[in-house]
Amino acid sequence: MTINIEYESETKLDIPYKEIITAAIEESMDYEGCPYEAEVNVLITDNEDIRQINKEFRNIDSPTDVLSFPMVDYESPSNFDHLEDMTNDYFSPETGELLLGDIVISVDKVMEQAEKYGHSETREMAFLVAHSMLHLFGYDHMEEDERLVMEQKQEEILSRRGYVR
Repeated sequence: MTINIEYESETKLDIPYKEIITAAIEESMDYEGCPYEAEVNVLITDNEDIRQINKEFRNIDSPTDVLSFPMVDYESPSNFDHLEDMTNDYFSPETGELLLGDIVISVDKVMEQAEKYGHSETREMAFLVAHSMLHLFGYDHMEEDERLVMEQKQEEILSRRGYVR
């Protein structure tokens, strides 16, 4: 598995963010039963930069906590059956890994939301990564039933690694 993490914020988190991100990605992969080695790119930035990315890609001119950019089109969430037929589209020619996508996290929001929700920055970082990984697996939360499915999966992924409130 390849996890590329770029930290592009002057605001520093006092947590082992690389370990947390890696653990949340690995647990999400295991939980969803991904049968492939995969590549995930994570960018940690600040509110201003994520605001600009949010504006460019979603036409929303405000900062957000996390953005997900899936590379795979699923017939249904976490349905990996058709991917082998599309190796040129979804797999790295260099490594053979499934190119899941990109995650962008605002370090400012990690800190703000940890305080707001009364849990640790560690738990907030793990939550945002697990949430985003579910998006990379094709889940969404636009409808109430989808939201409930994602919330349950997020909590189960986090609890399996001990990231509880």
